[in-house]
Amino acid sequence: MSVKIRLRRMGAHKKPFYRIVVADSRSPRDGKCIEEIGCYNPMVNPEYIKLDMDKVKKWISNGAQPTDRVRTIINNIKNSNKESVQA
Repeated sequence: MSVKIRLRRMGAHKKPFYRIVVADSRSPRDGKCIEEIGCYNPMVNPEYIKLDMDKVKKWISNGAQPTDRVRTIINNIKNSNKESVQA
């Protein structure tokens, strides 16, 4: 089973926000997930990002692969020297 850390789209039409989830790569984008580890809202200025870095580290050490956008979000949090929440 290949596990991905990816975005799940939520919100209304043209007003999206995303939950950062750990899911099987074969499941649909908005389908069943294993665990929810954060949220991301690109529609506000500045972007709202909340992410549990302990869970991210745990899942990556267990072999989960983040998608490109999630990898960018994780790197932004690491570079801003914030451990778990960026608002």
